[in-house]
Amino acid sequence: MRKDEITRMNFRVVTYNIHKGIGGIDRRYQLERVIETLRHCHADMVCLQEVDDGVPRSKHDSQAQVLSEALALPHFAYQHNVKLKHGAYGNAILSRFPLADITHVDLTIPLKKRRRALLAHCRIPVDGHRRTVLVASLHLGLAGFERQIQLQRLLQHPLLKHTTSRSSILLCGDYNDVWGRLGKRIMLPAGYRSVSRSTRTFPAVMPMRPLDRIFYRGTLHLHHAFASHTKIARQASDHLPLVAEFEFDSPAHSD
Repeated sequence: MRKDEITRMNFRVVTYNIHKGIGGIDRRYQLERVIETLRHCHADMVCLQEVDDGVPRSKHDSQAQVLSEALALPHFAYQHNVKLKHGAYGNAILSRFPLADITHVDLTIPLKKRRRALLAHCRIPVDGHRRTVLVASLHLGLAGFERQIQLQRLLQHPLLKHTTSRSSILLCGDYNDVWGRLGKRIMLPAGYRSVSRSTRTFPAVMPMRPLDRIFYRGTLHLHHAFASHTKIARQASDHLPLVAEFEFDSPAHSD
């Protein structure tokens, strides 16, 4: 390889609110539908929201582990956000590549539902080197003021604040941002780009709202992004998965 040749590698990321594996229309718990939906996406990294762990409604499944094994994404991280009488639900990251520095960021606003973001460094091998991507799975609140405070708090976390403009970062999740105001007010001024302006992901059966977002920055080049509109995806959850494919746009170096 010439010294001036750029080493490139494509990888695919999905963000998906799985609604605890409960169908948005029939209200039946069938995690197999979520598995089939994600298999169709062929993702290397998956950020999930509303993931159950030990809850009766979902057969006491540890969903992050079940999905990790079923999708052959062996590296995963999980966090409890909302504790129930039996079990809890929260966010997860599944990855084909190793995860490190797993961090839980509290985004809870007083008197509002508990919210957190799950962060991890993903180590992606490229041509004998490793490229590091800081990835987050998050689920923001329902009120506009709440979402703004939560996102600003997340961006001020040391893992994000003390990065350079070339640090590769993916912030994936259910932003609950119906009108797309967070991108213009907070994310763009902070140097982040959205993979799509208005890809509609909710409700799954007839998408009208672009609630699910992937923001990125650093040495990443976006190829394309889309919502998976398969028949099974429209049944598996009340959200559709948002899929984005990236490649590194600069030579790989060891981290």
